[in-house]
Amino acid sequence: MESSNQLPGGKETILVVDDHEPVWDFLLDALTRLGYTVLLAENGEDAVEIYRANPGQIDMVLLDMVMPKCGGHKTFLLLKALDPKVKVLLSSGFVSEDVVQDLLAQGACGFLPKPHRLPTLVKAIRDVLDGRRFEMPGESSHE
Repeated sequence: MESSNQLPGGKETILVVDDHEPVWDFLLDALTRLGYTVLLAENGEDAVEIYRANPGQIDMVLLDMVMPKCGGHKTFLLLKALDPKVKVLLSSGFVSEDVVQDLLAQGACGFLPKPHRLPTLVKAIRDVLDGRRFEMPGESSHE
């Protein structure tokens, strides 16, 4: 089992957008242990308001695609309208490949399927924060 001191951390601020409290708890604990500041939003509406209220303060957004009120697709477009340079890593266990490809084409920085495995999650976050597009190992070309 990997310990958190072997995983790449950082000092950036990450907005986690997810409507499941166990996901919040896992991500908040894991990411703060690695040095990140974590802001939480339980739906897309809250995410847009938090992003708007913190201009220049949020380094990336980890965005669940399936949520009440305002889903991931609409939230992504609203965030892009606020900040065309926003770094968004999409995440879901239930979303069509077409939706993912559409958002990647519109500037999303990658897609991370659920459930999250900490080493993969941390690599994805570091890739996005460092300006690289995240691709799951073995999935560099989508059919």
